[in-house]
Amino acid sequence: MRFDIITIFPELLSSVFSAGVIKKAIEKGLLEVRVHNLRDFAHNKHRQVDDRPYGGGEGMVIKPDPIFEAVEKIKVFPETAVYLLSPQGKKFDSLIARELAKKPQIILICGRYEGVDERVAQHLVDGELSIGDYVLTGGEPAAWVIVEAVARFIPGVVGKPQSVVHDSFFDGLLDYPHYTRPREFRGMKVPSILFSGDHEKILKWRKRKALEKTWRLRPDILKKKQLSLEEKRLLDDIIKEGIKNEPD
Repeated sequence: MRFDIITIFPELLSSVFSAGVIKKAIEKGLLEVRVHNLRDFAHNKHRQVDDRPYGGGEGMVIKPDPIFEAVEKIKVFPETAVYLLSPQGKKFDSLIARELAKKPQIILICGRYEGVDERVAQHLVDGELSIGDYVLTGGEPAAWVIVEAVARFIPGVVGKPQSVVHDSFFDGLLDYPHYTRPREFRGMKVPSILFSGDHEKILKWRKRKALEKTWRLRPDILKKKQLSLEEKRLLDDIIKEGIKNEPD
């Protein structure tokens, strides 16, 4: 797996991949991350990659020609995924991350200023991606997020593969609550079922708590998930209890 990130500020990404899981994966040869300075593909005296927008308006727009040239030079495989990072893009999520992890190469183009010439979105990339409904100064933080999220699905990157399976969103639900020592802290106790030794009961409790947390915090996720019969029964109980405990 190879990531190529195109940006006009490569220094913003120079250190983020030099620690943690990504660094270890690079050292193991499981993935490669290359950061490219878009200005290296500009053929003018001042290495300028932006210009005023046609039709007037505030700010500057990144020109199409250096981006096209960069992608054409960097792209290695016919099946390489190429994405522009912008607030207008499709909301990036765990399902997209899992699909992208199957690609041999991902090229991420970091937007900046007022945006990128529309011909890039229309004729060069496979799509646009956004990490949320808000505007960032540039796409560099989004690139970092996407590399981290996708890398977790590459075999061997995460030390314990089961931790990925239990991540939030992996099976369409938020993660269940986690506890560790001390058993009691300032009067707050760890649920006793976690000390029962009955693994079947613990698994059922965790499933119920994951459903409960998702219903309470992200009900929109439940609308997209196909629940099993057991999950439907658990969710019905959770909703009934929630309605019963609501204040008058």
